[in-house]
Amino acid sequence: MSRYALYILCIAVALVSAVMTLWLDRGWLWMLVVSGALVALGTWDLLQRRSTLRSNYPILAHFRYGLESIGPEMRQYFIQADTAEVPFSRLQRALVYQRAKSVIDTRPFGTLQDVYAVDYEWINHSMVPAPHGDPDFRVVIGEKSAQPYSASVFNISAMSWGSLSANAIRALNKGAKAGGFYHDTGEGSISPYHREHGGDLCWEIGSGYFGCRDEHGNFSPERFVANANDPQVKLIEIKLSQGAKPGHGGVLPAPKVTEEVAATRGVLPWVDCVSPPQHSAFSTPVHLLEFVAELRRLSGGKPTGFKLAIGHPWEWFGIAKAMKETGLLPDFIVVDGAEGGTGAAPAEFIDHVGLPMHEALMLVHNTLVGLGLRDDLRLGAAGKVVSAFDLARTLAMGADWCNAGRGFMFAVGCIQAQTCHTGHCPTGVATQDPKRWKHLDVVDKGARVHNFHDNTVRALRDLLCAAGLSHPREIGPEHILRRVSPFEVRSLAALYRFLQPGELLTGIPDHAVFKSFWASARSDSFTAPARAQRMRESKSF
Repeated sequence: MSRYALYILCIAVALVSAVMTLWLDRGWLWMLVVSGALVALGTWDLLQRRSTLRSNYPILAHFRYGLESIGPEMRQYFIQADTAEVPFSRLQRALVYQRAKSVIDTRPFGTLQDVYAVDYEWINHSMVPAPHGDPDFRVVIGEKSAQPYSASVFNISAMSWGSLSANAIRALNKGAKAGGFYHDTGEGSISPYHREHGGDLCWEIGSGYFGCRDEHGNFSPERFVANANDPQVKLIEIKLSQGAKPGHGGVLPAPKVTEEVAATRGVLPWVDCVSPPQHSAFSTPVHLLEFVAELRRLSGGKPTGFKLAIGHPWEWFGIAKAMKETGLLPDFIVVDGAEGGTGAAPAEFIDHVGLPMHEALMLVHNTLVGLGLRDDLRLGAAGKVVSAFDLARTLAMGADWCNAGRGFMFAVGCIQAQTCHTGHCPTGVATQDPKRWKHLDVVDKGARVHNFHDNTVRALRDLLCAAGLSHPREIGPEHILRRVSPFEVRSLAALYRFLQPGELLTGIPDHAVFKSFWASARSDSFTAPARAQRMRESKSF
């Protein structure tokens, strides 16, 4: 009977309160109202059949639900360590907030990191540091195209309007304009809010072809040209897959598909907007490269490339072989890691699908080096990059520049509430509710976006100078050290197998992935090689 004790107590209090209210003192009315409401709740718990817990513990079960609902906030603010990255640590978020506000980001007393813990990383310094120069490091993308673009080494990653609010997009683009770096539109097309402040845009085109689709959802060259020839668009990026949900297609939940969002994308309002998992404009590696060349032509020679998360290695190898065989090269490739963020993704996809960014970047970089193509195109990377050290490590592993999404979201006010998929973002960043996003001050947050970028690349400059380097292109895997056990330290150059220029042209290197899949990868098909097909058909591996 103890399970029903609170329910019985409420009934008793309600009866006493009713008697006292009727015969003695009207002041008992409030007690009658409260206890009566609890009795009604408990009675409903007993009668309903959807929840066994509520039937067994009337009223009491709601206390459990209440505590459970605020569990993430309690852990984030009171329990988790400052260094716990879930998905971003308090130290990481604090660093972004400080740099966005241009307040002191120095720390006293000593590091909070355990420097003897496995996976601790650092950059080796030089006895002869380089003098401080201009921190505005640039990378020329599409040197051989008609309209090459000089990009910053740090830019805003793909985040669509629809996933983010109008004012968040305005603030991001305003900051990009002030700081001279680019703003990736995400696959949700170019909204009016991307255009207001004139910041450089990388137009991302996903499998839904938003902004360049016909009435059947297929690619429309005419509609593509209308957007691509906008002077504000500097780069064209085909999204093959996204790190947080590769192979699934983009998802914009129905509460965010307002009539305005629907009109921009060319879809129905208030219905889940789901991009197809696969592109309809091409079906083989060669066709992909032909599509890249066609978009470059239609855009008047703007640098054109693609973004991908690495999954089956033979599919990437097929694209690489197609590049070598046809001579059709993208101007750039962006590698998106599995640790990347998203507004909404199935749990299994966000946790267990796709290659993490470090391994993915290394595979793409190595393949291009091995084919003698690395100097002919530029390589970007994205996946939990927020600090100058994140930038330095990623550049050391082969990237020419980095993109960040959630770091810039923090700069415009995100508090990692992780309610992006509900439309109830408390800071107005990831919502389409005007009652929420109109309180996001575009002028203030745009300045913070600019400050975060500026202070981060200055910190990168300081790191490079400490290592005796003057430009990010000089940093290599030998500069970054990682503790691999309590008693052993290795440089990234020793941990990873780096191919020599042209090594894939003379044979198959002693590298497990290349030995398994390089020879059987095909430039004319994404189909799995015969060995993988046989494994699918039998459990006798």
